[in-house]
Amino acid sequence: MARSLNEWLWQHEFWLPPGITWEDMQESEDVHYPQPRDLLLSIPFALTLVAIRCAFERAIALPLSSKLGVRDKQRPKAQPNPMLEAFYSRRCKKPEEGELISLAKQCDLPVRKVERWFRRRRNTDRPSLSKKFCEACWRFTFYIISFFTGLAVLYDKPWLWDHRECWTGYPQQPLQPSLFWYYLLELSFYWSLVFTLPFDVKRKDFKEQIVHHAATIFLISFSYCANYIRIGTLVMVIHDASDCFLEPTKIFNYMKWKKTCDSLFMIFSAVFLISRLVIFPYTVLYNTYYYSMEIFQPFFGYYFVNALLVILQLLHVFWSCLIIHMVYKFIIQGTMEKDMRSDTEESDKDEEREKIREKEKNGITCFSNVTSNNYIQRNGTEPLNNRTHVTNGHVKER
Repeated sequence: MARSLNEWLWQHEFWLPPGITWEDMQESEDVHYPQPRDLLLSIPFALTLVAIRCAFERAIALPLSSKLGVRDKQRPKAQPNPMLEAFYSRRCKKPEEGELISLAKQCDLPVRKVERWFRRRRNTDRPSLSKKFCEACWRFTFYIISFFTGLAVLYDKPWLWDHRECWTGYPQQPLQPSLFWYYLLELSFYWSLVFTLPFDVKRKDFKEQIVHHAATIFLISFSYCANYIRIGTLVMVIHDASDCFLEPTKIFNYMKWKKTCDSLFMIFSAVFLISRLVIFPYTVLYNTYYYSMEIFQPFFGYYFVNALLVILQLLHVFWSCLIIHMVYKFIIQGTMEKDMRSDTEESDKDEEREKIREKEKNGITCFSNVTSNNYIQRNGTEPLNNRTHVTNGHVKER
């Protein structure tokens, strides 16, 4: 069964253009081609990156956050309550009004205290500022290394300057050692992101992140097996270019360096929009869809790799809409809006506002602006002393 599945999966019709078989891709002493078994090395390399990341965050990023003044906000903890904890863990983290009333009756507590308990419990699960800082530092370090590694590998390659060179001699394009290690570095990193996904900071685009990582891993793996190495290197360099500006933007945001953060975000927005909406479609999508057909007829691998590239482009459009919205807010309001992908921390001030509204309805605070001056005129002439108080919206003397 396994042998039959393996033979079906590796049919040359799936991976290679018409007229080319696996026999044509045999290696020699001087010529080496990508081998699917090489991708297995990415798993231990990914685990190594996870270990390096843990050491980096503890030994470098965390102490750095303290020196740069990144402080975690002191959050009030929710009081232990087994019944509320069971509801929170098993059913819902943000109950509706009817559920709050029911839980309040079961726990013999006011509804407001139950609501406050869930608010504080949700805040407890939210990542701390230092955790966000450490994660951004690690990604910034990797993206910088990866981007300049890509430039060092590709600067003397002809397909970086002439995109038609991506298909010269395809698929019989020998694999150079520098390209192999560059591929392995990128694939291992995205596998490491998948391994740490349950522990990383969860944002509102969590599902889109999963789709992005899956599409990237499939794209890198398939492009390696089908020897789309040249087009794959262009994809990776283009993606790393904008990420190099995103992570330091987050770092300065956590440090409360507002002007630096705003400036970096505008630079990141320009690089992202140009690289993902202009350079990527022309350099990669148009190149793969049209130029490749000058060399070979379409086959399964041609359609599959283009489908994965289109998925990435749709994600680019999704994130571009969020970025454009934030830039628009910045231009109109003159201040940078918080990351729309981040989950905003809830505050007990929400409850204080509710109390104020209730008091205003009962007429308790309607004279607050006047009494702040300790002087109220009654009948237009007679001042009231400081012992005058307000009850149910009426002025009354003790």
